[in-house]
Amino acid sequence: MSTALGAGRHPGLLWGLSSLLLAATGLAALTGAYQLDVLRLGALLWSPEARASADGLVFLHIRLPRLVLGLAAGAGLGLAGALMQGLFRNPLADPGLIGVSSGAALAAASTIVLGTWWWPGLSRSLGGAALVLGAFGGGLLVCALIYGLARSPGGLRVESMLLAGVGVNALAGAGLGTLSFLATDEQLRNLQFWLMGSLGGARWASVTLLVGVVGLAGGLACRLARGLNVLALGEAQAVLSGLRLESLKRQAVALTALLVGAITAFTGVIGFVGLIAPHAVRLLAGSDHRYLLPGSALLGAVLVVGADALARVLVQPAELPLGVLTAYVGVPVFLTLLRRAKRGLG
Repeated sequence: MSTALGAGRHPGLLWGLSSLLLAATGLAALTGAYQLDVLRLGALLWSPEARASADGLVFLHIRLPRLVLGLAAGAGLGLAGALMQGLFRNPLADPGLIGVSSGAALAAASTIVLGTWWWPGLSRSLGGAALVLGAFGGGLLVCALIYGLARSPGGLRVESMLLAGVGVNALAGAGLGTLSFLATDEQLRNLQFWLMGSLGGARWASVTLLVGVVGLAGGLACRLARGLNVLALGEAQAVLSGLRLESLKRQAVALTALLVGAITAFTGVIGFVGLIAPHAVRLLAGSDHRYLLPGSALLGAVLVVGADALARVLVQPAELPLGVLTAYVGVPVFLTLLRRAKRGLG
């Protein structure tokens, strides 16, 4: 096992990804409709007078929380993708397979469109606690539903989880279509903007909470690396080796649901990062999850921060939705992976 896993293992890749992330973060900090100079950026970090200027206010209260949100969201999505691909033992697996993001999206859409019926004045809270709690609650509810459907006397069945996720995704799509039909023009615009994903709603309170969630989940996920390496040999071999397989499955699913639900609640739907990042790291560093998990988190953060910087400059002074940009990149990559997998089966 160690030979197979270590064939493409390159610990130096983590340092390379860290350097790439640092460069992407620096570029994103300077980029946007409001340009900042690199020398000025240093002064903003250390000088109280500079922090009180217009540049300082823009950087500290708009640009910096947006950057930190992008780092946390990208790292969490990359990590969730690595967990799903390890659990399904399939490089085409994606966190969206189990329906958590779809459930969160449907709950958020219900808050936007139907919230004014349940709670008059809720529309003034959109983008705040009501929308976030609704989306996160929807993600957790879907996770509990799928877990219940996939559980059997023999343990948690991964294939049943996949089928349940397909059904939930289809139902959520129908629900979103119905809500779009019922929505007013203003609600429809809010709904579509949220569904396309954005980091524009970053506030320090929400950013701090998400960083804590991603950090905690990341630490717990890295403890699953050895078990995922054993699982790569097959479930039968994993059980014979003494792995607590059902516990591993439960923890991987729970962490994925926590990550995707929390991120979707704060940013909307950002697709394909959880597919691209783990697969790219696997191609470069092999399948050892001791490197794959942190590498996927680093590359996911690079992709989201870089895509957000690009989204802010492509259509200035407007902003291209982040989820649209990641889909333009992610769909061709997914089709390429699918074609490669088809050749492998042939």
